Amino acid sequence: MKKYPIVDSDVHPVVSSERRLDFMAEPFRTRHADGNRGVGGLGYWNPGGVMRKDAVLPDGTRIETDPKATASEFLDKFGIDYAVLMEADLHIALSPEPDFSAALVAATNDVLIEDWLTADPRYRMGLMISLSDPHLAAKEIHRRGDHPGVVQVYMPSASPLPLGHRYFHPIFEAAVEHNLPIGIHPGGEGVDISRSATGAGIPSSYLEWHTVLSSYYMAQLVSLVTEGVFVKFPTLQFVLVEGGVSWLPPLMWRLDKNWKALRKTTPWLDRLPSEIIQEHVHMTTQPLEEPANSDYLHMMFEMFDAENMLMFSSDYPHWDGDTPDFAARAFPDHMKAKVLGGNAMKLYGLPEPEYA
Repeated sequence: MKKYPIVDSDVHPVVSSERRLDFMAEPFRTRHADGNRGVGGLGYWNPGGVMRKDAVLPDGTRIETDPKATASEFLDKFGIDYAVLMEADLHIALSPEPDFSAALVAATNDVLIEDWLTADPRYRMGLMISLSDPHLAAKEIHRRGDHPGVVQVYMPSASPLPLGHRYFHPIFEAAVEHNLPIGIHPGGEGVDISRSATGAGIPSSYLEWHTVLSSYYMAQLVSLVTEGVFVKFPTLQFVLVEGGVSWLPPLMWRLDKNWKALRKTTPWLDRLPSEIIQEHVHMTTQPLEEPANSDYLHMMFEMFDAENMLMFSSDYPHWDGDTPDFAARAFPDHMKAKVLGGNAMKLYGLPEPEYA
């Protein structure tokens, strides 16, 4: 019998355009049927592709398109008790056409609720929202946020403005009303309504783009804290998905130091930014940095409240994902139960799984 529950906080199903059409009304249904996806693409070459090449059934069906296959081929094999679904086409949430983007996002959510949440009791989902219009995003949260299988709001880490900006407050207000944390995930940095993927400009390769994604998360986190989002919404929780981990301690040190000297610029902050972060923010494990000396990783965990902030994620079926047994090797024994499942169980309000 397992020692503790395992919760995967980042699993990527793929909804087909054909199935999405079943939940779209005109005029957007015809547009989508004609091939209009409303968004551009990064354009970088990834030599490994995006999805695992072995995630295919004998009949050629991609596993991530089939809820039953994902359950049997992934959840069963690795003893995963819950999987938080984050649909892979997140770039549709950054379309410059707000109404079309909202229609695509709503249809995607409906497919997950209709096809995936009903297929296996271990599935939960992030409710995708579009950042093209925060009021339409809030409307989507109100439309589907009370479904028992919805455990968080799901949106891109890329955005047209820093996330702490008041432009996004309707989203935060709706999330708080439905008691949902907000998970941000890479997808679309540098395309559509988002800004350049780096402060220095446009990267030239996938390696460069992927490596500096953490800098996007740094900027978003500083914005959320200094703009007072967690002061105005004191129960709001954020999950930084797939943004790395090792950058957090030095960022908190720098932010604390600067706040002490410059606190008059943010009079709404009445305590150290690092305290706010460790109270309101969680981070997923994949992709966890891998120093040559593993002792450095354990030292880094001691520099912040890693035991209570980190949550296991596989990023399945991406080829660079982590299985629970692989991820567990990175953590000291006293952290494993919380990181692999306990923290996510608490954040998402998941019932204790029943073991045979």
